[in-house]
Amino acid sequence: MKVSVLLASIFLLLTSLGAGEDPSFKGGSQGLRNFINEHLIYPHYSKHNCIQGTVEVSFRLTSTGIVRDARISRGFGIDLDDEALRLIRLTSGKWQIPAHYDTANTLTVPINFSLRNLNCWKSEAEIKAAIAAYKAQAFLSDAVITYYENKDKGAYDEAAEKKIAQLKEQLGYNEEYVGRVIDQAREKLKKGDKEGACQDLKFIKQIGSNRADKLIDENCPALK
Repeated sequence: MKVSVLLASIFLLLTSLGAGEDPSFKGGSQGLRNFINEHLIYPHYSKHNCIQGTVEVSFRLTSTGIVRDARISRGFGIDLDDEALRLIRLTSGKWQIPAHYDTANTLTVPINFSLRNLNCWKSEAEIKAAIAAYKAQAFLSDAVITYYENKDKGAYDEAAEKKIAQLKEQLGYNEEYVGRVIDQAREKLKKGDKEGACQDLKFIKQIGSNRADKLIDENCPALK
């Protein structure tokens, strides 16, 4: 069943004065809804753990409608935040900017992630535990990345290698996981998001796998 992703009550919170001075997405609010629905890839961890809700992304626009300074103003601190940021950055260049618009203004777009069509349900305690576990895993993931960065620089330690292997097993960084992230990168490429795809492929390389090397060579010259 397809994941239902809605942008309920899409709105812009602007620091500018006067309704006529607000930027607008090309195609209007419905165009923005359609764009998000077409490009959203529900993050695996949140989908698996039935985590849903609204993430608010704040950003500024240049005079030509380019998104800059995008950040999470309200979120979960997990992969839903990353996806919301990715989607807003994808809207870059798709905004109509009125004359004399103050580019120092901040806009906020709320993106609502919903799994209601999947009948996905967990208790509030289970969801809180899953969010806490994700944040804890992020620190362990950084340790894995740092190890392989040092290894690429020539610092190899057999004992440390074994510990990192155990840590990867604990984090679930197995071949199935690698394949899933690569599939996600391929989907992003199909949707025209090369930057997002390259971030996924870079992560696979950072955790010590060479399975993404071919795709990196083909699509991510900056990572070579």
